[in-house]
Amino acid sequence: MKRSAANGSWDDASVNGNLILSDGSSVQASPSSVEGALGAGKLLWLDITDLGDDGIALLRDVFKLHPLALEAVTESGQRPKIEDFGKVVYMVSYGSTAVGKDLTEVHCFISEHFLITVVHDTCPALDQLRMRLAQPGGLPAGDRPVRLILLHHVMDGLIDSFFPTLSDFDNQIDELQEQIFDKPTNQQLAQLFDMQRWLVSLRKLVSPQRDMMASLVSGMVELPGMSAESDPYLRDLYDHLIRISDLIDSYRDLLSNAMSAYLSMVSNKLNEVMKQLTIIATIFLPLSFLTGFFGQNFAWLVSHLGGLPTFLIVGIGTELVAVAGLYWLFRRRGWLGS
Repeated sequence: MKRSAANGSWDDASVNGNLILSDGSSVQASPSSVEGALGAGKLLWLDITDLGDDGIALLRDVFKLHPLALEAVTESGQRPKIEDFGKVVYMVSYGSTAVGKDLTEVHCFISEHFLITVVHDTCPALDQLRMRLAQPGGLPAGDRPVRLILLHHVMDGLIDSFFPTLSDFDNQIDELQEQIFDKPTNQQLAQLFDMQRWLVSLRKLVSPQRDMMASLVSGMVELPGMSAESDPYLRDLYDHLIRISDLIDSYRDLLSNAMSAYLSMVSNKLNEVMKQLTIIATIFLPLSFLTGFFGQNFAWLVSHLGGLPTFLIVGIGTELVAVAGLYWLFRRRGWLGS
């Protein structure tokens, strides 16, 4: 994207995104449309869905953004943060889509004249906001600047997207615990590790996002056009992040309990197997002794013990008595009970 040498206008290379104007209309983002809206004071929100070379050139040459901000917006996986570049405040925030999926990363630039959002992937929260603005009367109104209201809607949509995801995560924990108490398997152990890994990655992003919002609430960083009327909205966002952070901590404890339950169930199952094997070995111990004793080839045993009655009473009878005695002993001590 560059200026034409003939008339100094921008080559009209389209940018993957939408341009929301102050009259509520939405047009395809392009250098000429953005520059025209800025010149007329109509630019409200520029939502870039796929930042390419043309998008970077637009942010650099039209909006005159800071080089450090341009460098950060081109890299995905940024830590949630807020930076003040004078007339423009740069924010990185995250939203959720589904359990086990990567979070949606959104870069925001807010000034007195425009709001810019850059998304490297699909973002359902921003899609829903654009659909609401497209409806009659969808453009927010109030005493605060519309760009701040839109920023609140963007942040509120991203933050609130965690609640249904965490609710599904809670249901998965309950189902997994029921399966563990029913019959522990190696697949459940692998699922536990996957859930713990995803929860840790979620906590690594939610905690700095909460700190970022705390800096806005405390006044360490001020948004352009922010006033005392904006404080309740910021506190509402901060309160939601506190709730999400508490939910993550509680789910981490639930996963730890599920892991302990899994290990306990496996240990109990192993103990049951070992008990059964021990009982079988104990039953055969006296039987082995009796067969070994009467199997000795001493002359007295051979000459005095003989005949069918002796075989049934002394041979088979003593073995049956030994088994019955052990069974009675195991029953009395509760070793055969569940």
